[in-house]
Amino acid sequence: MLTVHHLNNSRSQRILWLLEELGIEYQLEKYQRDPQTSLAPKSLKAIHPLGRSPLLTTEHGTLAESGAIIEYLIQTHGQGSFVTPSEPRQYQEYLFWLHFAEGSLMPPLVATLVMNKAKEKSPRLLSPLVRKITDGIMDAYYRPNLEQSVRYVESYLGSNDWFSGEAPSGADIQMIFPLEALMARGAGNKCAAISAYVKRIHQRPAYQRALEKGGPYDYA
Repeated sequence: MLTVHHLNNSRSQRILWLLEELGIEYQLEKYQRDPQTSLAPKSLKAIHPLGRSPLLTTEHGTLAESGAIIEYLIQTHGQGSFVTPSEPRQYQEYLFWLHFAEGSLMPPLVATLVMNKAKEKSPRLLSPLVRKITDGIMDAYYRPNLEQSVRYVESYLGSNDWFSGEAPSGADIQMIFPLEALMARGAGNKCAAISAYVKRIHQRPAYQRALEKGGPYDYA
């Protein structure tokens, strides 16, 4: 049986959603972030040297990385809407969004989080300098790239219900986490199409079951 090593408030929530959509039996091992550092516990390193979540243990070993896990599950258990698109244009869109999520959208989101924490935790005397440096870095690179990516996603979802074709696919599984993180940071007022998409995902019965099994999740 498959085993999912699930870390609270992490990318592994989308893996639970996919498993529920596919109707696959699986075991769930839960882990909690360190309350001080927000990092994954060291116990995850006993499962995989990277010590990150999600991790999926199969009969052949343990697989890391959300994208790899999604592709594995769809290739081995995909059915109905959750299959790799065969139509050439849809397949190309599928590949793009599957990799865009972590390749282009998540890095500036993570950078924003890190820079904000740096400002929050800097000593009072150094705070003006830290703020000037972090804001300079964000303005020079991360913020423009994030805004460009968000505009592109918003435009796409303005005329498409899903990220590849007429039904949800692995691309939607991969994209939901960064879009949830974006909505959690208050982007809903400026991104009506993204907001509607996230709400539509959250209303799916399989997503609700995944939440019940995964436990508290700040992004939903």
